[in-house]
Amino acid sequence: MIVTVASGKGGTGKTTVAVSLALAVATDTVLPGQAPADDPSVVLLDCDVEEPNAHLFLRPSLDLRREVGVLTPVVDETRCTGCRRCAEVCAYHALAVIEGKVLVFAELCHGCGSCSWNCPEEAIREELRPTGLVEVGRAGALGFAQGILNVGEAMAVPVIRQVKKQGAAVVPGGLVVIDAPPGTSCPVVESLRGADYALLVTEPTPFGLHDLRMAVDVARCELGLPVGVVVNRTGVGDEGVDQYCRAERIPVLMRIPLDRRIAEACSDGLPLLEALPEYRQPFRDLYRQICQGVAG
Repeated sequence: MIVTVASGKGGTGKTTVAVSLALAVATDTVLPGQAPADDPSVVLLDCDVEEPNAHLFLRPSLDLRREVGVLTPVVDETRCTGCRRCAEVCAYHALAVIEGKVLVFAELCHGCGSCSWNCPEEAIREELRPTGLVEVGRAGALGFAQGILNVGEAMAVPVIRQVKKQGAAVVPGGLVVIDAPPGTSCPVVESLRGADYALLVTEPTPFGLHDLRMAVDVARCELGLPVGVVVNRTGVGDEGVDQYCRAERIPVLMRIPLDRRIAEACSDGLPLLEALPEYRQPFRDLYRQICQGVAG
C-alpha cells in the first residue's frame, strides 16, 4: 500500500506526520528485544527533492547513491538537414532551428523522446543530463530513500519518479509512505500519482483551509484518491477546517495539539515518537483508519 502525505502549503508538519506514521508501523512489526528483519516491510520516501529533511530525523545509513536525470537530445550535425521536424514535434519548445542549425535548450527538455523518434535522418540521439541524486538506505526497521535535486534545476518530477521506483523495489508489497513536496504543483501530483491514499496535513487557520481546499481538489477530484486529514497545531485558529471537512465528508483522522515539546523535538532533530512515546499508539490507530479508508 502507498500512502502519500501531502499538504497545500509548507510548514504544516507534513514531514513530522510522515516520519511518525512510518516509524509507528515499522516498529509495530518488530517485537521488543528482537532485531529488525533483513528486509523492511515499511519504507519512507522523501520526495520533497528540493529540500529533503526526513533524514534529519531518521539519520539513516545510506547504501546506494545514484545519479539520475533527463534524457536530452544531442544532434549529429553531419546528418542533420535542418528540416525543422524536431522543433515541430517538441511540445516543450526545447529545440529551435535557426539557419539550418538545431539549438537545444536542455533545461526545457522533458525527455519525451519525440525529437529522436521523429527525425527522418536519425540525426538525434539521447544522452542522460544529470539533474539530481537518489539515495537509498535504512533507519533501523525502516527502509528509506530520498531524492536531491541539483541546484539550479527546475524540474523535480524526473527525480521524484526515480525515488518512487527505488522505493517500490525496497518493499514490494509492503507499506510505502511518501513525504510529498508542499503545494499542489507538478511535483506534488507526481508524488500522489499511483498512491492508494492521500493523507493531507493542515492547520486550523484561514491559510490552512485555503491550501487544504486546493490539495483536496488535486488528490480527490483530479486523481480520484480517498482522502483523510490530520489537523496539526489544534488549539489555535478557527473552526473553518472542521466545517469544510464535514461539508465535504472528509474524515479528520487525527488531531495534534499545539505543543511546545513537539517544536523542541523538531528543533533538536528528534522524531516525535522518540521524544514523546505516547504518540506511538495514536499513529498506529491512524494507520488502521487509513487501511479502512483504502478498503472502502
